[in-house]
Amino acid sequence: MTQTALLLVLGLFSGAMSGLIGIGGGVLLTPALVYLLNYSQQQAQGTTLALLLPPISIFAAWVYYQKGYVDVRAAILICLGFVLGSLLGARLAVELPSGVLSKIFGVAMLGIAIRMIFSGR
Repeated sequence: MTQTALLLVLGLFSGAMSGLIGIGGGVLLTPALVYLLNYSQQQAQGTTLALLLPPISIFAAWVYYQKGYVDVRAAILICLGFVLGSLLGARLAVELPSGVLSKIFGVAMLGIAIRMIFSGR
């Protein structure tokens, strides 16, 4: 499979998973770019973050909004915090060794997974 085809398939799969269960970039694309395309951790994260520039999930969000599943106020407040938080996080991430950043990423994903699997919700 060519790199172009692989990137399109990754986008399709990640988009479908994002619409289905609310995950995509960080959880699926970042590891895929590292392990399938040999990106460094920083390059994978930067590329994944670049996906946020256009309104990438607008149609999926619209479907949820139409059914009453979007808290617009919460989304706006999270966006405001996200702008500053992502800037601070990016400035730290580009200074860390790729191996250290990869381990931090893995521990974060593992912690979230364990919490979700074993919580009563």
